[in-house]
Amino acid sequence: MIDIKKYLQEKQALVLKALDDLMLSPEGDFADHVTCMRYSLFVGGKRVRPILCLAAGSCISEDRDIERSLLPVACALECIHTYSLIHDDLPAMDNDDLRRGNPTCHKKFGEAEAILAGDGLLTFAFDLLSDPGHARGLSDSARLAIVHTIARAAGSLGMVGGQALDMDAEGKKITFEQLKTIHRNKTGALITASVLSGAIGARADTRQRQAMRRFGDNIGLAFQIVDDLLDVIASTEELGKTAGSDARNKKATYPAFFGVEKTRKLAEEAVQRSLDALSGFGPSADPLRALAHYIVDRTK
Repeated sequence: MIDIKKYLQEKQALVLKALDDLMLSPEGDFADHVTCMRYSLFVGGKRVRPILCLAAGSCISEDRDIERSLLPVACALECIHTYSLIHDDLPAMDNDDLRRGNPTCHKKFGEAEAILAGDGLLTFAFDLLSDPGHARGLSDSARLAIVHTIARAAGSLGMVGGQALDMDAEGKKITFEQLKTIHRNKTGALITASVLSGAIGARADTRQRQAMRRFGDNIGLAFQIVDDLLDVIASTEELGKTAGSDARNKKATYPAFFGVEKTRKLAEEAVQRSLDALSGFGPSADPLRALAHYIVDRTK
């Protein structure tokens, strides 16, 4: 098994440099707006989604340049994820003051500026994805398929729709099936899209794409279950955001349904299903396997 800490450090540095290279510069008429965008993008983060994209691509393809080809896609995924966090933190949503151990975007720049920074990051992501100059090494058909995959996952039939369901469920008694639908879309959809985008860019065949989808679906579920769990058992200092916000906002969560120990077991079962999905791959899938373990073992 690979050294996951070393692997994450290397890939996080790679993604961070690419983000810095590709992201707009705070100059000219739009300097203040871009500064706001860059604040949330560079204030910290695990970069799990872009790293999953790169790891999936390297799992499928033996081409040493596959990571370079996928870096703009990985950066786009991080832009979309960051936009979602900016909007989640707004007073109209979760009303959080801290994100990644720092003031949330609206606390630092104001609500209007934060909303527009999120809008800017979302649309800039599709600028990156659709620009042939950024996606060298990817075929036009692969770029189009990646754009479609990510747009579907990020929109009303994915992350945005999941957030809408989550907001509507606050303070209400919902079924476990409804909770799974919220989690599958609010968090899981973009994680699955991250894995699939890497696979598509690496020219995965149908069988490989199906395996990657199963892997992504299950680690996406595990990720959200662990998020639910950490909100209960971790401190604000450990999380880098306000602990206990789920209970404060009366959200339906796995611990609310099952308690801490059962929730932990369900996360482990989801990770095992993700590992089973990789059974047809050899050592090239070891980074994905290590990432699956990392997701369930993480402390923030």
